[in-house]
Amino acid sequence: MSHPTFLLVHGAWSGSWCWEFVTHEFNARDVTYATVDLPSSTPNAHPETYLIDDARDVAEVANRCGPVVLVGHSYGGSVITEAAPLVDKLHGLIYVAALLPNAGESSTDASRAVRVRTALDDAIYLEGDMLYLREDLARGALYQDCEEEVANWALARLSSQTLASFRSPRASGDVDAPRRYVRCDQDRAIDPSTQTLMASRCGDVVTLSSGHSPFLSRPASLVDLLVAPLHD
Repeated sequence: MSHPTFLLVHGAWSGSWCWEFVTHEFNARDVTYATVDLPSSTPNAHPETYLIDDARDVAEVANRCGPVVLVGHSYGGSVITEAAPLVDKLHGLIYVAALLPNAGESSTDASRAVRVRTALDDAIYLEGDMLYLREDLARGALYQDCEEEVANWALARLSSQTLASFRSPRASGDVDAPRRYVRCDQDRAIDPSTQTLMASRCGDVVTLSSGHSPFLSRPASLVDLLVAPLHD
């Protein structure tokens, strides 16, 4: 069997750009990968862009990849969970500091499963049907362990996020595929206690000493965990 492609799915307010350092590592290791930009996070996103819209885009890309491992960061964990039943040759799922809602739960539900207020909660504000981040507070919530230049680069690229994507419930069932959870124990966006709960829904759990964005702060260490063989 050929080696799977790693399909990298970003989180809210972000884009495929966030994986740049990871893709450099993949190139150096001759690992096949693909990325996707979620419609709910694009600058001109329609307010009525839901979780299923993101999931369908991910599945469309995945089904062009052959055997594929879906990698979801943060809100991207909800997306890969919803997309998984739509993927023809699913090799596994990897969650990086990610939400993993149960069927019928939204990303908002999953993020509040453990009642801990985070720095990200303070950074979010709502305008109409779109969610935005206050840049000064987002720095500490998302990039506290990144080099200043890297954090500035990322902050300049953050976008809006549709409220509908967070509030729409997961409609899919579970799939028979191995799942790994990369728990980031210095995270200020999704509290480590919330990640512990999400990780309990996976068969394979590893911990990385990092904040919410290890793809920027510790890309080599993250890739080590991504490419390790998946098992139930």
